[in-house]
Amino acid sequence: MTEIKASMAGNVWKITVNEGDKVEEDQDVVILESMKMEIPIPAEEDGTVKELKVAEGDFVNEGDTIAIVE
Repeated sequence: MTEIKASMAGNVWKITVNEGDKVEEDQDVVILESMKMEIPIPAEEDGTVKELKVAEGDFVNEGDTIAIVE
């Protein structure tokens, strides 16, 4: 099990996967918006998205868990 964490503080602009989706390493899971920049947050390993911990429009801090991949 891997927790995907926010690399910086920002708003969740777009979620590109759903729970149950298979993801590959480096595939974007969420795109954050911070200071008018889009920051993609990729999966760190191949697996299946077990749980999304955020919704579009949520604010996250650096280090917050965004999703869990198994």
